[in-house]
Amino acid sequence: MSEADRPHATSEADRPRTAQEPRLRTRDRNRPRARLPVHVLVALPLALAGLIALLVTGNALRPFDRVVTIEARMASKSDYFKDPEVQRLLLKHGLRVDIHRLGSRGIATQSLTGMDAVFPSGQPAAKLILDRQDRSVRSVRPFVTPLVLGTFRAYAETLEKMGVATAQPPAGGGRALYYDLDMDRFMDLLDGRTGTKDQALTGDQDRDGVTERADTWNGIGFDRPGGRSNSGRVLVRTSSVCESNSAGAYLSILAFVANGDSTPGAGQADETKATEEARTVARKIKPLIDLQGMWADEQADSYLSDLGESIAPISLIYEHQYLAHQIAHERKHGEADTDRVLLYPTPYALTEPQLISLSGEGDRLVRVIQDDPELRRRAIELGFRVRFSGEDGTSDQLNAYLADHGIQVPRPNRDETKVYEPDLDVLEEIIDSVGTCPPADRDTP
Repeated sequence: MSEADRPHATSEADRPRTAQEPRLRTRDRNRPRARLPVHVLVALPLALAGLIALLVTGNALRPFDRVVTIEARMASKSDYFKDPEVQRLLLKHGLRVDIHRLGSRGIATQSLTGMDAVFPSGQPAAKLILDRQDRSVRSVRPFVTPLVLGTFRAYAETLEKMGVATAQPPAGGGRALYYDLDMDRFMDLLDGRTGTKDQALTGDQDRDGVTERADTWNGIGFDRPGGRSNSGRVLVRTSSVCESNSAGAYLSILAFVANGDSTPGAGQADETKATEEARTVARKIKPLIDLQGMWADEQADSYLSDLGESIAPISLIYEHQYLAHQIAHERKHGEADTDRVLLYPTPYALTEPQLISLSGEGDRLVRVIQDDPELRRRAIELGFRVRFSGEDGTSDQLNAYLADHGIQVPRPNRDETKVYEPDLDVLEEIIDSVGTCPPADRDTP
C-alpha cells in the first residue's frame, strides 16, 4: 500500500464544526435587584417637593415664559421699583422694569420716545404728560405721600424753642420723631427782610423780631445749648425747581403762604391778571430758593447718608423715604433712628404719583400695579400710604404697620389747611420765574 493510499488521522482543525443554538439569558429570580445610588434616593424627595410647589404656585412653566422689559422714566418713586421684593413680584407676572431716572418736571418736558411708561411724582407733571398724548392711555395713582422737611434733632429743637415747630409727643413717651412746622413763621426766618405782617420794625430787626443774626442758626439760638455752632443761614435744600416735583410742590406751599393763604391765580377769570399775580408771588418767594445756591439733585440719599447733617441741616424729601429708612433701621438695630426727625409743614401738600402707560407693554404694568395685592402690601412696607377704593383709608394700614414695628405713628395736624396747586399755566409761570428754566425739549405727539 502506497503512502498515498494510507488513511490519514484527521486533525482538529480539519473536522467539521457544528453551529450551536443561541442562548437567551433570563434574570435569575433569586439574584437581588440593583439598588438606586444613595444620593439619588436622598435627592428624589426634594425634587418631588419642588415640582409640587411649582405646580401649586403655577410656576412650573415659568422658565419658558417670556420676560418683557418695560422701558420707564421715573422720578423719586423709582425707589419702589428698585426694591428687590417688588422686582421679584413683577417677575411673577413676566415683567422687568428698566428705570431711566429723571425729575418729574424733566419727564414732562422732555422727549418720551421709546418709553413704555412714566411715573411722575405729582399731578402737575402728570397733567403735562397726559396733555401730550394722542392715544387713550391707562394710568393709576397707587399711593400718596406728603411733602416733608427732613432735619436733625438739634435743629428741630431750636425751631421748637423759637415757636416755629411743635413736637408730636409719642404715645408711649420718649423722643419725638415728628414736628409740626408753622410755615408762616418759618418763612419769616428764611427771608431776612425787615418788618412783620402787621407792622414794620425799626433798627436791625428782621421780620421775626429778632436782631441781625436772626436768619442764621446761631442767630436763633442753635449755639446756646451743648456748645455746637452753625453760623450758616436757615435754608431748605431742595432739588431743581425746573425738574423736580418736590421742589415744585414746595414752591406751591411758599406761594400759597406768601399770597395770604390763597392759591395764586385762583378765581381769576382774566388770564392776564392770573399771570401777573403769579409773577408777583414768584418775586416774593424767589429769594427763599436762590439763597441755597447751586441746585441739588434728589435729596433723600444725601439726607439719609452718614454725612447728612454736614451736607444740609434741612432737606426737602417725601414722607415715604423717611419712613422706609426708619423701618429698615428698626429691622437692623431694633430701634428707631431718633437723630433724624421730620418737619410736617402747615399748610401741607400731599403728592399723588401717577403711573402712566405709553404703550401696550406699559398697559400691562399699570394693570399689575393696580391689581396685585402683594405689590400693594409691599408699598406699605416701604412707607407709602396706599390708596385703593373699598379698602382701609390711605393711612390706616401704614399706621398699623408702623405701630407693629415699634415706630412712632405720625398724627394729623389739627390745622388741616391744604395747599392746592395753582392751575398748570400759573404754576409753570411761577416755576419758570423762580428757576429761570430752559425751554422744554418735547417730542411731537
